[in-house]
Amino acid sequence: MTSAMPSSTHHAESSAKPITMFGPDFPFGYDDYLAHPAGIGSVPSRHHGTEVAVIGGGLSGIVTAYELMKMGLRPVIYEADQIGGRLRTVSFDGCPDDVVAEMGAMRFPPSSTALFHYIDKVGLDTTPFPNPLTPDTPSTVIDLKGRSHYAEVPDDLPPVFGEVSRAWDRALADGAEFETMQQAIRDRDVARIKQIWNELVPRLDDQTFYGFLCQSPSFASFAHREMFGQVGFGTGGWDTDFPNSILEILRVVYTGADDDHRAIVGGSQQLPLRLWERSPDKLVHWPMGTSLASLHDGATRPAVTRIHRTAGNRITITDADGGIRTFDSAVFTAQSWMLLSKIVCDESLFPIDHWTAMERTHYMESSKVFVPVDRPFWHDIDPETGQRVMSMTLTDRMTRGTYLLDAGPDRPAVICLSYTWCDDSLKWLPLSANERVEVMLQSLREIYPKVDVRRHIIGDPVTISWEAEPYFMGAFKANLPGHYRYQRRLYTHFMQDQLSEEHRGIFLAGDDVSWTAGWAEGAVHTALNAVWGVMRHFGGQTDPTNPGPGDVFDQIAPIELGDTTEALR
Repeated sequence: MTSAMPSSTHHAESSAKPITMFGPDFPFGYDDYLAHPAGIGSVPSRHHGTEVAVIGGGLSGIVTAYELMKMGLRPVIYEADQIGGRLRTVSFDGCPDDVVAEMGAMRFPPSSTALFHYIDKVGLDTTPFPNPLTPDTPSTVIDLKGRSHYAEVPDDLPPVFGEVSRAWDRALADGAEFETMQQAIRDRDVARIKQIWNELVPRLDDQTFYGFLCQSPSFASFAHREMFGQVGFGTGGWDTDFPNSILEILRVVYTGADDDHRAIVGGSQQLPLRLWERSPDKLVHWPMGTSLASLHDGATRPAVTRIHRTAGNRITITDADGGIRTFDSAVFTAQSWMLLSKIVCDESLFPIDHWTAMERTHYMESSKVFVPVDRPFWHDIDPETGQRVMSMTLTDRMTRGTYLLDAGPDRPAVICLSYTWCDDSLKWLPLSANERVEVMLQSLREIYPKVDVRRHIIGDPVTISWEAEPYFMGAFKANLPGHYRYQRRLYTHFMQDQLSEEHRGIFLAGDDVSWTAGWAEGAVHTALNAVWGVMRHFGGQTDPTNPGPGDVFDQIAPIELGDTTEALR
């Protein structure tokens, strides 16, 4: 694994097979399912042209709509803000079009093979993302407790960083069968994956990330735990995740989600926008040249304000313009808290246990600040030290993570001055964009006293705090200890044969329904689950040579833990 520490044993590949986001909770090959020549399913011709509501125009919603359209259904997309969701790319006034800021998702692991199916389909290019101490990052500075450590390769750091890295390796090996699980995922050995994971889930569901570290003999030192929290592994410090379930962290490290990240050239929002405009090669019912945009006359429907059931167990939706439409089926892909606070809903839409799971969903806060600069000046060499004048920076100061993004010499470039999470993000919440920049520049002056970042800035800053965004209220879901049961209810909602008739017809999808929230791959997985559910709702089926996630659900379903809610009934 790529690590912010030196000498990690995870740098060596144990097999030539690539790691993918295959499980561990639901080890289904979504990439193979998408690539199969038979397609992912069909509905009876009598349903061709039938409207299906898709609420939310983020990646999950657009993938859902795109695949439903290919089957001959007519997706009606409702979007409160803009297509893309947390794939939100912002440009700077007066700068070239490719000088952009990624306000949400900005780095994508190659293990996200279903996601890359769509990235490749729409012809997007990717480039290595400059995470700390990766081969494509010229230099990294780790600044802790007022001392800065410059490194071009991991072994440039003091030995204590290697000690902490090896402690993490041992903790994973001793407490989570790391290498065995990674090999099983590479081999797509479903039986082995299930054997390991089904034993770990009941044992670790009530364990925090920090508690997992504390119980590991390799992390007996508080100083090592503190340093690990500040510097961490992969993309940097993970102390903001310390209160979360260790299962969340294992899902990331097992599947290589924090390794070898790629950035989308020109911005990630191009992916949903290109799918919106794209006419698929294989279409059922619709004439060639049909796209989601053409079905919608170029515009999505307004924000949803009410969802209720009407005669025949149909789904009736009211939008912000007062429009009312009724559907045989709907897919809700926005963050689930919207159903609790922004949208008036019939309680009968979902079973009460699912409402409880939505209420218990825990979202991570996250903020970013970007500025455009005249050129990538950080490549300049200090003649006194022989080092680059500025580097990708991890620090315990307010900025936490500073990323340097360029597309070549002598062209305008971008600095992500700060990328923070949870409590670190809340510290910025009351401040304006300019106030945030002033605090960040002061922090960077302490680390780089010879560098005047301000004189290179050529435009206004852009910033976001996802917890303050009215249609998000947080960046993404992260389960707390004891939340596995809630997550399982939401993820498996697409299997509606197990629901009573009154609760069928509306499907949950999206990032916060997935097992890997915070990663676009999870949004794609849940979209494909929902598409299978809608297909089944209309009496459709998959080709026998290419079974879908619902067809094999009973064989690979996530383990079900005991539930005590029956005691209240």
